[in-house]
Amino acid sequence: MQHNKNGSKTTIKDEKIIVNKELNIWEALFPVLALVAMLAYNVFVFGDDALSGSNQFVLLLGGAVAAFVGFRNKISYKFMIEEVAENIKSTAGAILILLMVGALAGTWLISGIIPSMIYYGLQVLNPTIFLAACLIICAIISIATGSSWTTSATVGIALIGIGEALGISLGMTAGAVLSGAYFGDKMSPMSDTTNLAPAMAGTDLFTHIKYMAYTTVPTIVITLIIFIILGFTQNSTGEADTAVLLADINKAFNITPWLFLVPIIVVLLIIKKTPPLAALLAGTILGGIFALIFQPEVVAQITGAEELTFTTAYKGIMQAITVKTSVATENAALADLFTAGGMAKMLGTIWLILCAMVFGGIMDAIGALARISAFMLTLFDSIFGLFASTVFTCIGLNFTASDQYLAILVPGKMYAKVYADKGLAPENLSRTLEDSGTVTSVLIPWNTCGAYHSGVLGVSVFDYAIYAIFNWLSPFMTLIFAAFKIKIKQLATK
Repeated sequence: MQHNKNGSKTTIKDEKIIVNKELNIWEALFPVLALVAMLAYNVFVFGDDALSGSNQFVLLLGGAVAAFVGFRNKISYKFMIEEVAENIKSTAGAILILLMVGALAGTWLISGIIPSMIYYGLQVLNPTIFLAACLIICAIISIATGSSWTTSATVGIALIGIGEALGISLGMTAGAVLSGAYFGDKMSPMSDTTNLAPAMAGTDLFTHIKYMAYTTVPTIVITLIIFIILGFTQNSTGEADTAVLLADINKAFNITPWLFLVPIIVVLLIIKKTPPLAALLAGTILGGIFALIFQPEVVAQITGAEELTFTTAYKGIMQAITVKTSVATENAALADLFTAGGMAKMLGTIWLILCAMVFGGIMDAIGALARISAFMLTLFDSIFGLFASTVFTCIGLNFTASDQYLAILVPGKMYAKVYADKGLAPENLSRTLEDSGTVTSVLIPWNTCGAYHSGVLGVSVFDYAIYAIFNWLSPFMTLIFAAFKIKIKQLATK
């Protein structure tokens, strides 16, 4: 069993790929094409509001189209529902983590942890170096924790706040955060996907990491250079504006370095392999305790009480954990930064994940995912074609199955023998699975990763996708290496 970022478990050996030989490629692709058309029109009509509910229903309509194809091919309703149930079951950990991230953000706001991060960050990070610093900081945290999810939920939230205060595009900041987070996620031996990919391909963990560095290091270097260049295009809000922001933050909260003990403890818990859900719960509770110690006036204020009593303290902490909470400020620029949505804010993201799992589950049940993957194998004969087929299959499964684990697991099982038959070492496959399966998941709004990071950072996928440079550049890098036969290791001959 592999523990994934969601605190649940991913079964490797017992995972089955459903094959339906009666299903032709056009029948397999029809639900995908229908979904793309419906989503495109829906986004055209609703714009940024599409994720507020209409996209979720469109995913259910896509599932209905897939079910219709299944009925035509004698797949029972009961079997499709069972696969949907299995898909939804696999997201239980993700849903609980999303709720806990909302709770943590609430207590970290009223305790002054996030405002303190912004306060000190504004003094250290100027607009010119900010984006590059975001990438480096998130890469380090993600390597240490093995989780892009934890990185977003802790330092990522603070960096978004600092970037907003500096007047930097939220999309740019989120793109830098995710580029660094996914670099660390790929290269950390503690990452679940970094363990899953070599297990599927048939190689060992450290051979996989070493071989993956050939494509990953050039990609992150290019990404860093681009963010350094983008940094020089940012206009500072000016020393006077920053001074006003610092003064207003200090006025609203008791700012102290002691507050950093909480995020440090959470990161240490993750490094010590504490389940993410438990670590986030600990961070939430500690945030509430620190709020009572360092910000009693804030806790009383959000309940509308004049003084802090046991009842008002309980009410204030619970409000911050569960619902939208705002800390009063006269500075309009800080109004959004001093607002947290609590667990309630994450319900829209959870709704999106559940609907995506319905579509993915039915597509798996009718055999469409396996049929599309098998079809991709027939399109290419050359070694480059095999790499290209793997890349497109992984991206396609991220799009249709809405889950990065399936985007690694299904192609890994289906392509392992083909790579061996071509005389290619298994680390070629494991590297390609990560270069295209792991990193592109965050670029798709209804994928569990895209929904999660968008919800946690408060930035839509459409806003950050173009700036998540590392994520979309990685598949191109692996194809360039394949095209020019750079570091394409052959199987050892006896």
